[in-house]
Amino acid sequence: NESPFVSVVVPVRNFERTIDKTFEYLLNVKYPREKWEIIIADGGSTDKTLDIIKSWQKKYSFIKLVEIPDCPSPAFARNKALEVAKGEFIFFTDGDCAPCEDWIDIMLKAFMSDPKIGIVGGEIYTLRVDPDNLTEAYCEHFKFNMVSPRYGFIKEGYFPPLSDRRPTQIAGHRAYFFVTANVAYRKKAIDTARARFWDHATGEDIDMCIQVMGRGWKLYFAPDAKVDHMHRATFGALCRVWVTYGMAHPQLLRKHATDRLEIVFQAFKKSPVISMPSPIRGFIYLGNFHLMHIFGLLFLIGLITLIFKPYLLWLLILTLVMFLMSFYYLLRFS
Repeated sequence: NESPFVSVVVPVRNFERTIDKTFEYLLNVKYPREKWEIIIADGGSTDKTLDIIKSWQKKYSFIKLVEIPDCPSPAFARNKALEVAKGEFIFFTDGDCAPCEDWIDIMLKAFMSDPKIGIVGGEIYTLRVDPDNLTEAYCEHFKFNMVSPRYGFIKEGYFPPLSDRRPTQIAGHRAYFFVTANVAYRKKAIDTARARFWDHATGEDIDMCIQVMGRGWKLYFAPDAKVDHMHRATFGALCRVWVTYGMAHPQLLRKHATDRLEIVFQAFKKSPVISMPSPIRGFIYLGNFHLMHIFGLLFLIGLITLIFKPYLLWLLILTLVMFLMSFYYLLRFS
């Protein structure tokens, strides 16, 4: 019943906007201070981030700083922190995140319930830094980075294990993983899998989960272990995040997926899938969002054509049908 020693790893780089708030929330976490360490892995900050970290270090001896000048990625910084981490369980969050008070206890309770659980993840919500910031409002409205909506609003419990390793299970809607903003690993699971975060700009969270799952360890979702996320301040910064997410997919498919191409009809009940052997590993989704744009584009093409050929009755009818279909899928999407 004794509390195990845990390590909390936080990679940062130029996080002066949010790192103070992260420290405030971390230090409100209810866990014996002699049973944890907070490892901040700084990847070469050029703003006031380092000064802020060192000021907190003066107050709390369990805060450790690992400096990695010219760090290529957050994943690289996490690996450097893993080299010095002493915890039996390794908790990961980010320098723009705010864990709840029971964050560690809830995660540990899941670990203690089953020795084969290698990874536990919690839910991620939005913490608004600026109430008037439209980008933050957008992220909150569309549940950016939330776990449950990604998988059909699932409840607490085990994630499905790896099975066929088809593309959609590696980087698509069947890719069950936890982002590093809110996840904990059993150190034994990391060691037995010889797992490390890869050095690419993003996708390391999916890759790490696949490495651990591939050795038979289970993933468990504990939504009450909540972390609030302070999102990007500008839409341009958010777009750059989306681009890096997309860039990770080909790398994940090359490393882990079987040689198949999958077409997923998300707009239909149960999302039927056509899977075929292919030298190109990947997937194509046809959901409400995609069909809304496809029919909308066809409507615009028909409308422009009618300007030059207004006498074509069949084209007029077809254009109206395209408009109605686009509107129908817009309603379904929203």
